[in-house]
Amino acid sequence: MTHLEIEYKTLLNKDEFQRLSTLFSHVTPVTQTNYYFDTKNFDMKTNRMSLRIRTLPDQAELTLKIPEEVGNLEYNINLTLEEAREIIKSGNLPDNAITQLISTKGVNIKELINFGHLTTTRRETMTKIGLMALDSNQYADIKDYELELEVSNAEKGKADFDTFLSEHNINFKYAKSKVARFSATLNRNN
Repeated sequence: MTHLEIEYKTLLNKDEFQRLSTLFSHVTPVTQTNYYFDTKNFDMKTNRMSLRIRTLPDQAELTLKIPEEVGNLEYNINLTLEEAREIIKSGNLPDNAITQLISTKGVNIKELINFGHLTTTRRETMTKIGLMALDSNQYADIKDYELELEVSNAEKGKADFDTFLSEHNINFKYAKSKVARFSATLNRNN
């Protein structure tokens, strides 16, 4: 499955997160863990791609993201939890459309390794302006909070997101992708 992901996000401080939590109180939180893959030389990053396995309580998915002029082209393959655990443990990715696409970019699939994970507790709900997610993220020794809005129209989505932030007295704080924030902890720990 492939789709164009257009999303806007902001980091939140703890007070902003707690205030927004009341808006999401009707949504049951779901814990998900993203396991990130790259080569030791970060060939995926060099080729502006990110690869992850996301595990949820009862399913998993393999996702490749490639940036486009607007948004990210996202390729997803559903996995069972057992398949996901085996790939995470062994690093052996089965041949599929995602691994074939990665190979065409010159990345050796056999060199991909799981270099860590980030766990998110997410409350996600469809709103009149798009799919909104309130996240609490834990990785390395860091806990951060973010708000994401996934939309189909980039211009309208940006305006709606800015209006939402203003209405809720939230100052926009640039949020790198989760994989980029996680990767920054690797550089810090070396």
